[in-house]
Amino acid sequence: MRYLFSAKSVLAISIAAALVACQPASDPQNNSANTSGDKIGNGAPASVAEGQATAQSESERLNQWFEQKYEQQLQMSPLRLTALGRKEKYDQVDDMTAEAEQKELLWFEATVAELKTQFDYSKLDAEAKTSYDLWIYQFERAKEAAAYRGHSYWFNQMRGMHSSLPQMLINFHKVDNKTDVQAYISRIGGVAKAIADLQQRAISSAQAGVRPPRFAYEGALVQVNNLLKGQPFEQQGEDSPLWSDINNKIDALVKADKLTNDEATELRNNAKTALTSQFRAAYQALAQYLQTEIASMPAEAHGASALPDGVAFYNLRLQQSTTTALTADEIHQIGLDEVERLTKEMNSIKDKVGFTGDLKAFFHFIKTDSQFVYPDTDEGREAYIKDSEAYLAFIGEKLPQYFGILPKAKLVVKRVEAFREQPGAAQHYSAGTPDGSRPGVYYAHLSDMKAMPKNEMEAIAYHEGSPGHHMQISIAQELESVPKFRTQARFTAYSEGWGLYSELLAKEMGAYQNPYSDFGRLVTEIWRAVRLVVDTGMHAKGWTEQQAIDYFLEKTPVAKAAVVSEVRRYLVMPGQATSYKIGMLKILQLRSQAQQQLGDKFDIRAFHDTVLNGGALPLELLEKRVQQWVDSVKARSV
Repeated sequence: MRYLFSAKSVLAISIAAALVACQPASDPQNNSANTSGDKIGNGAPASVAEGQATAQSESERLNQWFEQKYEQQLQMSPLRLTALGRKEKYDQVDDMTAEAEQKELLWFEATVAELKTQFDYSKLDAEAKTSYDLWIYQFERAKEAAAYRGHSYWFNQMRGMHSSLPQMLINFHKVDNKTDVQAYISRIGGVAKAIADLQQRAISSAQAGVRPPRFAYEGALVQVNNLLKGQPFEQQGEDSPLWSDINNKIDALVKADKLTNDEATELRNNAKTALTSQFRAAYQALAQYLQTEIASMPAEAHGASALPDGVAFYNLRLQQSTTTALTADEIHQIGLDEVERLTKEMNSIKDKVGFTGDLKAFFHFIKTDSQFVYPDTDEGREAYIKDSEAYLAFIGEKLPQYFGILPKAKLVVKRVEAFREQPGAAQHYSAGTPDGSRPGVYYAHLSDMKAMPKNEMEAIAYHEGSPGHHMQISIAQELESVPKFRTQARFTAYSEGWGLYSELLAKEMGAYQNPYSDFGRLVTEIWRAVRLVVDTGMHAKGWTEQQAIDYFLEKTPVAKAAVVSEVRRYLVMPGQATSYKIGMLKILQLRSQAQQQLGDKFDIRAFHDTVLNGGALPLELLEKRVQQWVDSVKARSV
């Protein structure tokens, strides 16, 4: 999974999930179990109650402060407001310049200074202390990242703003009236300016010796050209993605009697002008720049350590991705150990199904036998979507046995839009709006069905949908017990760790009744273990792209197209891929520790609620939260 609209290192653009009021089934912070002395109100001793009242007063004041500051932060980003389903600044696009980033960072720094001087940490309750710690943590990480702004690969095949901004207009800019259409047209010009600004940043990075691998620009160039194909950029052919989208939205308003035909004609003409002038000029200039750069780029890709100050940059990326202090060597060894363990489990299933060859032969069988792939046809693609929906419906019936908190947001399964679809690219989740007007979406790249094996799809559906990302993000969005900034927090080790943990949890919930699907679950897990080895290998140990591909193919039955796509993803997103397995291992460790400490008092539903009902957290704060819950259970048991 990846979050779109993430061009700015200080204020990442979150794609929000639905927000519906939901109270936690259990409170991990409730550890006031004193039973002696005079009691008032809720049964606490008078002295304890007075202390709680003071803490609540300071905590409430802090929460109000967070709401004010978070609103100020939101107002700096029109795109984030849109992602949240709000229409303020609906005709604007974020300022993508380095100057804007620095302005936001200085604002953030000032809020931290204010936080430290205006609030007494000792008077806060446990939840407010977590919010306090988290606000400072986010600033410190943003400050560290600011030193490496120039190391960003502004345009690449995975998540460049050249594709994310048009996707925002298509999927997130909702049109309910004429004013919304006018805002859309204005944003076409805003997109053009943003692309021009980012192109200048790419030029500056290249002058400083920071350039992405050649394939990154090759992939970005294909996406840019796809956005310029068709009308109104060409006289013939189908409509281009943005022209098709705005026409469809205008047509819907006409059909709903919200626009006259004359108004619709005027708006279409204005949209065409914006596309054929501002948008085309910016994207053609970008295409020319990318083409020129490609011609001078070496064919061989290099990891982040080859960049200026690259070793320090990669170490920072590991720390920020995993939210730990683990070194590249430590993460590499964890990966090797996990690959060995999972290989043994894979051999067990191979033997269970009666396959007589070795694991390599079984990999070949899995990858080549027609029973494990859908036809590469429209019917095959539709079957993939329908079967994914069926898996999610099955697990949905089991959720109440394992969770006290359940999301109210809806989930849909969709094929990735044609202009950004890539053969073999990873499925991903895009969250909906807090008000529920847009559901969460599980996206699948279906242009090459040979790269989408049946035996792996069940685990991936659970990872991206429920009990994975859709559930985790939706529950966070629905929380009312924490400040809003925490409902939108994004920590990859937490979210992707939860997603990978969910694949294993689904097995406990009765999924993977077909042993080949259970083998597929192991494939997706060893996939994440291989990432630890490959990512650190390429960025810290001098591995070539081909070495990484060869190791991946040796250890997994993943299709070559998917492997190439994955390895190239790691090259343009240093460190990000290490967060999945590190996060999963931490959640499993916390669960095991809680079970050991609580014995028969351990409740799996309460554990899951504890992990989810505080929003996304760095792993160190998650560990603290779980221990507080354990201590509260112990206290209530006395």
